[in-house]
Amino acid sequence: MTVHGLFAKISPEAAGPREKPHIAIIGRGFSGVMTAIALMKSVRTAFHVHLFDPQPTISGGQVLVAARSGEILNSRVRDLSVAAGQPEDFNEWLSANADFRAAVSAAIPGFQQIFVPKSIFSDYVYQRFSEALTRRPDISMQLSCQAVVALRKQASGRFLVVQQDAAVECDVVVLATGFGLRSSVLDIAEEERPLVRARRLVVPRHTVLLGSGVRVVDRLLQLRDNGFAGEITILSRHGFLPQPHTRLAAAPTFPVDPMPTRLGDIVRFVRQACSQAEAAGLGWQAAMNGLRRRARSLWQALPEAEKHRFNRHLRSIYDSHRNRLPAPLHLRLQQELVDGRTVVRKGWAGKRRPDGLMVRWAGESEETLLLADQVIDCRCSAPDLDAPLMQSLFSGGLAEPDELALGIAVSPAGQVLAGGQPTRNLYAIGPLGVGSLPDIDLVPEIVTQTYAAARLIATLHRVTLKTG
Repeated sequence: MTVHGLFAKISPEAAGPREKPHIAIIGRGFSGVMTAIALMKSVRTAFHVHLFDPQPTISGGQVLVAARSGEILNSRVRDLSVAAGQPEDFNEWLSANADFRAAVSAAIPGFQQIFVPKSIFSDYVYQRFSEALTRRPDISMQLSCQAVVALRKQASGRFLVVQQDAAVECDVVVLATGFGLRSSVLDIAEEERPLVRARRLVVPRHTVLLGSGVRVVDRLLQLRDNGFAGEITILSRHGFLPQPHTRLAAAPTFPVDPMPTRLGDIVRFVRQACSQAEAAGLGWQAAMNGLRRRARSLWQALPEAEKHRFNRHLRSIYDSHRNRLPAPLHLRLQQELVDGRTVVRKGWAGKRRPDGLMVRWAGESEETLLLADQVIDCRCSAPDLDAPLMQSLFSGGLAEPDELALGIAVSPAGQVLAGGQPTRNLYAIGPLGVGSLPDIDLVPEIVTQTYAAARLIATLHRVTLKTG
């Protein structure tokens, strides 16, 4: 079933029966759809879901943005199940697909160690959503395609979800907006837009890609696959590109010794763990996978000053080693760099102009013009804590920024924190909590968090129904 066909069954105007608990999910990307799946599988009583998103279509969010057949997810099949307690679910779904089985016959009888296009994973997610909804005729669902501008807690304990010209009361609210709250810093001034459109009629010879993660490599390879033969400049602040996955299984491994508490000692400890994994023939990737299992407790134990140091000096290095590329794609990237057709330069992007981009290069204080026929922003947007929705949460005492102001403070189960305590019935799933929970912007961690939140919501609803 197509995404549009699936959501066409849900009427935007249909209102759920008022006796059902109303659960609002703000955001319909991967975090939002995954939350709905977890709720339908975990909350056994009848409830009504209200999905809010200004986009009339389902985009997949930052996790599945611009999913095309050529874009590969940077996690193996083994890590991408959306079914709690069933790590083989995605592998079994692929195995049941005759066309996919025929195309990747070398992986039979299983696909656990391969990397698949984002479009394939997207199809899997929406099929599982459709199946979960079909099995729950007691659940009602509706869509609202207006932006949510505020969230208020009422005296009754219920929330008022405020849109531009409407407001909806809900019992539980889940913020699943991902990174999609901030406008691009490269918005072009209105008077410049006609000039930019005119230049697009000319075959570009120099393209600038902004970013350093998997998305920038995806776009680079798409340009080449589509016949672009010009120069490409990758512009990022630190210049670190994704490292390769090993062709081995890279099962997580890490020393059981207690971790140091100072950031410098931690770095040396991790380097030694990677060297030991290499010496054992496992690859440093296995050690990094093991580190990810301890990253959350390690992060929470760091003093605030050390967290700021990590964010300034080490986060980009860590990201390049956790957001890895399948070996064939990394080989293509390296060939681009060796041939000189693509170059990586360190700098800060400024205002976009019709003839290029203003850039402040690393080590320089003044901006200069980088001539370019097109500039493509491949960066993941950060949450905008100044957005009206976020400000309403802060002013109402419902939420607070995390220590680094990267997002909002959350618990591992997605509970939104204010004053160090959970705000009752308010959750934030996925990247909004990236300052509190390392790696919460990755698919496996989002899946785990949605089920943890759904279990808490299910428990609360049982108590509410018994006492109400």
